[in-house]
Amino acid sequence: MTNSLTLPRPDDWHLHLRDGAMLAGIAPESARHFARAIIMPNLVPPVVTGAQARAYRDRILAATGSEFKPLMTLYLTETTDPADVVSAHDAGIITAVKLYPAGATTNSASGVRDFDRVRGVLDAMAEAGIPLLCHGEVTDPDIDIFDREAVFIDRVLDPIRNRTPGLRVVMEHITTADAVAYVQSQPDDLGATITTHHLVINRNHILVGGIKPHYYCLPVAKRETHRQALVQAATSGDARFFLGTDSAPHTDDAKESACGCAGCFTATNTMSILAQVFDDAAALDKLEGFAGRNGPGFYRLPVNADTITLEKTAEPVTYPTRIETGAGPVTVFDPGFPLYWRVT
Repeated sequence: MTNSLTLPRPDDWHLHLRDGAMLAGIAPESARHFARAIIMPNLVPPVVTGAQARAYRDRILAATGSEFKPLMTLYLTETTDPADVVSAHDAGIITAVKLYPAGATTNSASGVRDFDRVRGVLDAMAEAGIPLLCHGEVTDPDIDIFDREAVFIDRVLDPIRNRTPGLRVVMEHITTADAVAYVQSQPDDLGATITTHHLVINRNHILVGGIKPHYYCLPVAKRETHRQALVQAATSGDARFFLGTDSAPHTDDAKESACGCAGCFTATNTMSILAQVFDDAAALDKLEGFAGRNGPGFYRLPVNADTITLEKTAEPVTYPTRIETGAGPVTVFDPGFPLYWRVT
């Protein structure tokens, strides 16, 4: 029985840090365990230029310290300048570009409606080797919310990849067996992140016995069969799947309201949850790849030299119920089962 596990310091390949008082309050929760993180650009207003990404990076470093490395992204719009994207990437300011279909999730109103209008940017990204990160849902009102990821693959993602040879793509926070199968059927220029919470919850957790607002996220959790497919992918050792927590803080009043915000805040206890999920799946030997090696491999970055150690405990590990920030309290994701692993 394994009671201790030492891994390369993990990275988070999909993270929301917000800005201002919220950034100051929650960024240290990610910096405690993670060395690097891909930072989402959906602020208000969004991060759309290299200059804005540089300024946001400086604010993150002020909140976390120099040991944490934010990997910045630009928010793709229909007026994005291809030259600015390439220039920001060549200068080391950004690592990738984020595609939000307009209206798909929090602060996505500035996203793309007409995908033909961004083909010039995508062509430039393919030539420069800049990854495209996709929020993979269509927003058509006639498509059921539980089907939007599968339809996005057919209607948007596959055509984009076919029309843009050489474009490297990450399907972010996948939630379905359809997405797992699509990644597995493609070459290694396509990767996918899987969140902590989608490995744990299905749609029953959100809806049965009363609505659980702190389990509500986008893409929304699906059937149990889809959750099982995500666990199998994450624990398979397949290098195309890697950790992107999509940890997304909202204050409790914004979550627990008549129109609650989407997002689960998992930064505080992600590594304990992952160790428990992988342990329960008899796949602890695969956690190093999922959390520490597969992401750097896709992004063509070195694996972190620093390490963290997880230790199995006799009694359940406890974490704070919420994080107090200058913007208000943020509830920490509760997996709903005891955790017996802690970062030492």
